[in-house]
Amino acid sequence: MALPFLNNPRAKRDSIIAVDLGGRTTKAVHLHKKGDKFVLSGYALLDAPIYEKSLSAEMLAEHLKSVCQTLNARTKLLALTIGVNDSLVRHVELPVMPVDDMRQVLRMNSKNYLQQDFGNHVFDCFAAAARPKAGAPAEPVAKPQAGSPKQRVLVGGAKRQLVDDLQEAAKSAGLIADAIVPSLIGPINAFELAMPEVFAKENVALIDLGFKNTTISILQEGDLALSRTVAIGGDKLTATLAEAMGISYAEADGIKVGMPTEVQPHLESIVTTLGRELRASVDYFEHQSDRAVSQVFVSGAASGSQTILQLLQAELMAECKTWNPACLAQLALPAHQMAELEMVSHQLPVALGAAVTSL
Repeated sequence: MALPFLNNPRAKRDSIIAVDLGGRTTKAVHLHKKGDKFVLSGYALLDAPIYEKSLSAEMLAEHLKSVCQTLNARTKLLALTIGVNDSLVRHVELPVMPVDDMRQVLRMNSKNYLQQDFGNHVFDCFAAAARPKAGAPAEPVAKPQAGSPKQRVLVGGAKRQLVDDLQEAAKSAGLIADAIVPSLIGPINAFELAMPEVFAKENVALIDLGFKNTTISILQEGDLALSRTVAIGGDKLTATLAEAMGISYAEADGIKVGMPTEVQPHLESIVTTLGRELRASVDYFEHQSDRAVSQVFVSGAASGSQTILQLLQAELMAECKTWNPACLAQLALPAHQMAELEMVSHQLPVALGAAVTSL
């Protein structure tokens, strides 16, 4: 599902850098298009910039230069993600009309459709009925006819100033902002291409354990049926562990994934709370749709801990497992990255999903 915000001409693209600006770690990928196949030629995990209130365009520009240098990528095209605290993703009912007209309708009358005034926001829309095949561009929606019915549309939004700042930072770094994508959409796009059969035929939950927040997206046979953000992420898990064990934050962060038997009693309470919040979303979906969630797929840095997966599984009452978003692409990685990919792939779905939005 394409929600790139920007009105860049959809000329053919064959290479792009995608950057997932995390709260603690920036994840980036360099993705190519070769025929109808994607090729992953590099990825990078870097410490995110440290700032007090907001990330300035100047600091972001320097960070993007470091990302490009690490990836050794020659393309200037860039896809950036916007976190859940800075973007909105909602379903609304809109008349059948072209996407550009939908954007204009939402900009002029957001309160009517979104039950809240989102002045000075940029919007983008994806009509579920117009879903293209994986990797194909969306077909334009027909012009509205008199008395035309409404359709269910997925709407993404972000403050115009933020979008402008991101574009300016990209320009200062010598890059072209080709797409700016809500981070919530990334794992969904990546999952569609990495596991197409499961995506199209089953009801699954995608859980992304971020630094500050955890998101859950429930997919019903290829459509986003429900999404929710819970304000518990890797940061709170680490802080809880540090306090319980009387160790530093850095020490707790280091053992959170690597010492499951020892840390489980200290993590159980906070992960159980998170699991119950996520379970409430699953229960709501199953009650409303009268369908069961068949599988749960978990991503994010903290998903590398078997302890965390087992604790979540106990609350969700369904097997929780990591997945490899890099399966959507052929691999043309340097030898050292090829060897490490299995250990870090669960951190890349947001970046990979943003990349395929443009290619």
